[in-house]
Amino acid sequence: MQTLKQLDRWHKTRSGLVVVGAVELGLAYLFFSLAVNSGSLWQWSLSAVLAVGALRNLFLAVKPFVYGKK
Repeated sequence: MQTLKQLDRWHKTRSGLVVVGAVELGLAYLFFSLAVNSGSLWQWSLSAVLAVGALRNLFLAVKPFVYGKK
């Protein structure tokens, strides 16, 4: 349980958001490629969910630069 808390704290940092966003983007690309070849609905769905998660994480990472810190 302690490991999950540490992972959650790290994920909320800027570097954590960038790393998780990049990994999600890579996985989204992988599943998108597989979905194009196979036409599997679950691969299309998973690639869409991963792409949205990656965009969210990357947006949260650059948000302080664009809008300034509170």
